[in-house]
Amino acid sequence: MRIIGIAASLHSGSFITKLLDAAGAELPPGVEFTRWTGFANVPPFVAGPVPDPAIELLQLVHGADGLLLTAPEHSLLPVELGHTLRWMSAGGALTGKHVAVMSASVRACGAMWAQAELFKQLIHAGAVAMGAELVISPVCPHFDDQGRLTARYLRDQVRAVVRQLCPAPVREPAFSA
Repeated sequence: MRIIGIAASLHSGSFITKLLDAAGAELPPGVEFTRWTGFANVPPFVAGPVPDPAIELLQLVHGADGLLLTAPEHSLLPVELGHTLRWMSAGGALTGKHVAVMSASVRACGAMWAQAELFKQLIHAGAVAMGAELVISPVCPHFDDQGRLTARYLRDQVRAVVRQLCPAPVREPAFSA
């Protein structure tokens, strides 16, 4: 099984990117996880020839069994995410594709708004959308030195989303946190 991860952030060290990497580490053994990093390079959708960054994205998504997407709390999705979703939608890449979404926010309503907008666009594009709204304070350290979530309740929420995307057993790591 192959999962493509997309963090809806332009900053490589952002909370959303760290959340995506932590979620990718929770995928069952044998699942190939690739984080797509071309987010900032996708131009607005226009009919006509498909630009190289969009071709790369569409090829990755077509070859994947599912997507794992993390988005910030904004009630309006980042413009770059809109471009990305439009290219995938126009290229038919999301039709029937399983897409797990996680939105993180300090307020429950922020994650809820982001997720509602994402679900609307994903379902309109034909995707099978699933996910969770995570309420996480940015002032607390949430990741250990290896990038894993430190709070058990957050790992459990992330694992619940991962189980929806990849319904295989998730093994507890040998370390204790």
